[in-house]
Amino acid sequence: MILELKQLTHRYGDELAVDDVSFELEEGELLALLGPSGCGKTTIVQAIAGHVQPTAGRVVLRNRDVTEASPEDRHVGIVFQQPTLYPHMTVSENVAYGLTARGVEPNQRDERVSEYLELVDLTEQWDAYPSELSGGQQRRVEVARALAPQPDVLLLDEPLSALDRQLRERLRKEIARIQTETGVTTLFVTHDQQEAMALADRLIVMNDGRVSGSGTPRALYGSPPTPFVASFLGRSNTFPATVVAQQPPTLRVGTHKLTVSNQELSVSAGTSVTCHIRPDGLSVIAPGSENGTALSLAGEVVTVTDVGRRYDVTIRTERSDEFVVETVERPPEPGEEITLELPRDRITIFETHDHDRGSTTGVPEH
Repeated sequence: MILELKQLTHRYGDELAVDDVSFELEEGELLALLGPSGCGKTTIVQAIAGHVQPTAGRVVLRNRDVTEASPEDRHVGIVFQQPTLYPHMTVSENVAYGLTARGVEPNQRDERVSEYLELVDLTEQWDAYPSELSGGQQRRVEVARALAPQPDVLLLDEPLSALDRQLRERLRKEIARIQTETGVTTLFVTHDQQEAMALADRLIVMNDGRVSGSGTPRALYGSPPTPFVASFLGRSNTFPATVVAQQPPTLRVGTHKLTVSNQELSVSAGTSVTCHIRPDGLSVIAPGSENGTALSLAGEVVTVTDVGRRYDVTIRTERSDEFVVETVERPPEPGEEITLELPRDRITIFETHDHDRGSTTGVPEH
């Protein structure tokens, strides 16, 4: 294991920024630390880099406890959210800066600088100054500078947040390519769900200083462990239900009974629960077309929004619950009576204790 965080906790005065966070990075893994602003992501990065001394917990690099070690005594590369290139140095001098600090011989420095400028496709900018570069080029120089000392772990703290969407997407692909070619173990910090899911082998989703979920992007999207993860990774429809039986797991939704075979229930009959389903898991059919393999709810189309690649159809059921359905097919018209189908295997049930702090529903897709 390259990096281990063990029950990391940090306070700024009376404010609890990170609360009992533990996770690991395997060699060559690209892990995304994902969450909204203020959830503790940057504090974790600063603790790993040695710029913050955690209130409690341990930071372990290659089986060595570095919790109290200085930043210079940790083999960690970091790219910060804000640009940090030295304006009076050329591109090559900026990339060589960390090598000089580590005592790399001059002839080896030039070879290493050349290698990493070629990696980020900036060989021709060897003698240029930061002011002569575009924003995207500056970011690539910072990546080269962080990689040149060949660190155990590369920390990328919101490196694309100040760039426009088109440039972000280009650099995101560049980061993926560079990580694949170098094999460097990488922790990528972001608040952008799409960015994290496109890049990472695995996600750690943070909320209010704690880990709300951990897993592959597909697993967390399809089977979110908490309401916050359900709402933060894309859009979430939620609706209330009541437990009828634990075995087999059976719920009552209005006047309907629903048996869900892909989950287990630990709460007793009569307990209220919250159910979640993604908009792309729903379908709209004509009344009377039910096939019995899904929960079918009568409803009325409230609005239809054409968002280019799909339609968002808002439906209000007989119980006044509202659902958003994503469809690429020609949608029904507002005011039309329809049947809403919820596949049993696409529904996730959240029991009362699943509701993590600050959880929300219906967060728009980014």
